[in-house]
Amino acid sequence: MNSIVSPIACKVNNVFIHVSDLKKSTEWYCSLLGLPFNKDEVNSPVYNIPVTSETGITLDDHTFDPGFKLNPSEHVLFNFFVKDIEEAYKFINNKGVAVVKEIERIGDFAYFNFKDLDGNVLMICNC
Repeated sequence: MNSIVSPIACKVNNVFIHVSDLKKSTEWYCSLLGLPFNKDEVNSPVYNIPVTSETGITLDDHTFDPGFKLNPSEHVLFNFFVKDIEEAYKFINNKGVAVVKEIERIGDFAYFNFKDLDGNVLMICNC
């Protein structure tokens, strides 16, 4: 089998989450991730969540795209990693976040799904 040389790196660089209210969504995601929130640093059309991994998160309200229609994803867009699935589940519930799939366990792997403010489905898992 021949190796193909590609100019495209084999990694996910950034995840875009389409939102309806950038400041409100930025505050929600910062609260979810335990990050400081300063509304004066949030300017349309996008806000990059200051994550600590190689893959970034960008919230996008499409301010400069008047024809854009937000269609929240009913399928998981990506997952957040946690060490303790039970602790994360309690945290999400205490914040009043809509859980759409209860904790499911497959051996040592466990996950659950929830919705953000716009109805996008996200996952939290321990692997």
